[in-house]
Amino acid sequence: MSCAISYYLLFVFPGCRLLAVELTSSNTKPVVQEFQSVELSCIIKSTITPDPRIEWKKIRDGETSYVFFDNKMQGDFATRAEILSRTSLVIKNTTRMDTATYRCEVAAPSDTKTIDEINIQLTVQVKPMTPRCTVPKAVPVGKTASLHCHENEGYPKSTYSWYRNSEPLSPDTKSNAKFQNSSYTLNPTTGTLVFHAVHKGDTGRYSCIATNDAGFAKCEEQEMEVYDLNIGGIIGGVLVVVAVLVLITLGICCAYRRGYFANSKESGER
Repeated sequence: MSCAISYYLLFVFPGCRLLAVELTSSNTKPVVQEFQSVELSCIIKSTITPDPRIEWKKIRDGETSYVFFDNKMQGDFATRAEILSRTSLVIKNTTRMDTATYRCEVAAPSDTKTIDEINIQLTVQVKPMTPRCTVPKAVPVGKTASLHCHENEGYPKSTYSWYRNSEPLSPDTKSNAKFQNSSYTLNPTTGTLVFHAVHKGDTGRYSCIATNDAGFAKCEEQEMEVYDLNIGGIIGGVLVVVAVLVLITLGICCAYRRGYFANSKESGER
């Protein structure tokens, strides 16, 4: 009967609003850095119920758990969260595990529409840790050299930039005259820097910086030396080895001719 009257009033008096609980939020996608506090805004825009029931739920990886239920904080939120201004949720000392969807639910039994809910998507950003950098110590001219930089703590995922002697290496070698003679590929997503054919000018101190929206971290500089191959020395070494093998072969042949191995065999048979 009450529903019929409500629809009748709405039809006869279009300007008359039905009394229904309605929620809103000042920010449905808050972003905060780890260990800071954050307010998840849930505001009752309209209701006639004097004491509506408030609940907060957390939805992460497909699982739903209570944050605020039966007028009490639940789980680990009991020591680091509170209700503000009747319905909003304040989380203190946020961690990366707090990144999730939070649902504010309000039940107002005296209203025509008795239940409303609103979802808040919380993102907790985490600064990168010091990246692990791998730089070869020495590479011969003309060879390939691979440098690696990675860290897995930052959120959102880090991007990477490489520096040589404290100067940034551009992804495009043509954009900086100092690196025009270099032939390399820099992947800012994986942190890999590959020199396809190193030359003497690539010698230097290399470092990498991992960056995301929460901050950055840098690894220590590491020296990479590019050296010339000593072709003469290599050829000389090969000739020495060949000469030694020739001398050994000649020595064995001479021993056979002089009957050394035959005499040794006869002595053994006696």
